[in-house]
Amino acid sequence: MQRPEAWPRLHPGEGAAAAQAGGPAPPARAGEPAGLREPSLYTIKAVFILDNDGHRLLAKYYDETFPSLKEQMAFEKNVFNKTSRTDSEIAFFGGMTIIYKSSIDLFLYVVGSSHENELMLMSVLTCLFESLSHVLRKNVEKRWLLENMDGAFLVLDEIVDGGVILESDPQQVIQKVNFRADDSSLTEQSVAQVLQSAKEQIKWSLLK
Repeated sequence: MQRPEAWPRLHPGEGAAAAQAGGPAPPARAGEPAGLREPSLYTIKAVFILDNDGHRLLAKYYDETFPSLKEQMAFEKNVFNKTSRTDSEIAFFGGMTIIYKSSIDLFLYVVGSSHENELMLMSVLTCLFESLSHVLRKNVEKRWLLENMDGAFLVLDEIVDGGVILESDPQQVIQKVNFRADDSSLTEQSVAQVLQSAKEQIKWSLLK
C-alpha cells in the first residue's frame, strides 16, 4: 500500500505574509483537505510592549514576517492606532491575530497568525502580564518596566522561545526567572571574590 504524501510544513510567517500582501494563501497539494493546516509549534510571531504614546519599550519578533526594524516599527504603530482606543482584547490586522491588554501607561501585545487559537494566544498574554506584575511588584507601568528591563526580558524568554510557547503558568515562570537571577548573582559574586583575592595578593606581594 502506498503511503500518502506528507502535508507540507508551512514556513513560519508564510501564511501571514501572503495575507498581509493581499495574495492568496499557499495552495493545497493534491490529496490535502482544503483549509486544513498541519499543526505547528511556532505559534507566536511577536510579543511587544508599547507606552501610551505608541513608542516601543520591549519587543521580540520570532519569524521573518517583518524582517527589518523599519517594518516592525510601522507594524507596531498601525497596531497601536487600531487598538489604543478600543475596549476589546483582540484584533485582526494584516492577516494576523493580535491579543492585547492595557495597564496604566502600557500596552502589551501578543501576535499570532490568523489561524492560531485565540485562547492559546490569550494564555501567553495573561502569563506575561501576571509574571511581569510579580517582577515589578504589581506596578505594571512604564517607569518600573524601564527600571527592570532585564527581568522583563527574562520573563519573556521563559514564556516564548523562537515562537514556541514554553510556559503559560506564571508561577513556573517566576521560579525559573528567580533561579536564573540567583545563578547570575552567584556568578557575579564569584567574579568579585576572585578580583578581591587578586588585589589582596598583589597588595601583599608589594609589601614584601
